[in-house]
Amino acid sequence: MSRRGYMTFSGAACAVALLSFVGQAQAATCGNSASGFESWKREFADEARGRASAESLAALMGTSYSTATISADRGQKSFKLSLDQFLAKRGGPAIVSRGRALKQQNAALFASIEQRYGVPAGPLLAIWGMETGFGAVRGNINTLSAVATLAYDCRRSAFFTDQLNAALTLVDRGILTAGTRGAAHGEVGHTQFLPKSVLNYGTGGSLDSIPNALNATANFLKAHGWQRGAGYQPGEPNFAAIQGWNAATVYQKAIALLGSRIDGQ
Repeated sequence: MSRRGYMTFSGAACAVALLSFVGQAQAATCGNSASGFESWKREFADEARGRASAESLAALMGTSYSTATISADRGQKSFKLSLDQFLAKRGGPAIVSRGRALKQQNAALFASIEQRYGVPAGPLLAIWGMETGFGAVRGNINTLSAVATLAYDCRRSAFFTDQLNAALTLVDRGILTAGTRGAAHGEVGHTQFLPKSVLNYGTGGSLDSIPNALNATANFLKAHGWQRGAGYQPGEPNFAAIQGWNAATVYQKAIALLGSRIDGQ
């Protein structure tokens, strides 16, 4: 999800998450190189025993420090481009063309999603196309290793500690496994959800399923204030829900613009 900005939570949710896991962040010492990762895993697992299952902790202990994740985390530059440059880099016209075709081919699916969540096909297809090229590029980095690496890394340890605990819960539920692979920051599925978002907005099962991923994406937007029938361009009511999807302004505008073109507006 590209490296898109992180899916945001409400201030209250963030506060609860930080309070819930502050003990964990203190118990396991973060670091900025691979040298302390194995020790950190043991500390984290010791602290998590009793909350996490033996199976999920075994999966955690099998992770490795992901240099590819750290490299991606330090190299997010595309969000500084202008909107036109960003769309050119991401293949905006191709996303619109393919999106329109998929909208027709999956008309019943998109109709059911709009009936349930109030979200039309355009923005969902724009997100799907922007995140993974409609499922073609979902990433090939071990998901638990990516999330564990970022939970250990001092830069955003608290945020990714929360994501790691969510990932361990998803292992227990059978939605993630020790071998699950995805994008560099631990995003999975067709629309690249971080583990906490899978827990909060997933509607059941793996997001490698197209219907599961699109339903979860619509559920996310609805939970972030999407209003049935309202516009979603900048300045319109539903643009705020798109802002919840990604923190980068250029990404938000790209979703809105491509979505409107797919919807024929």
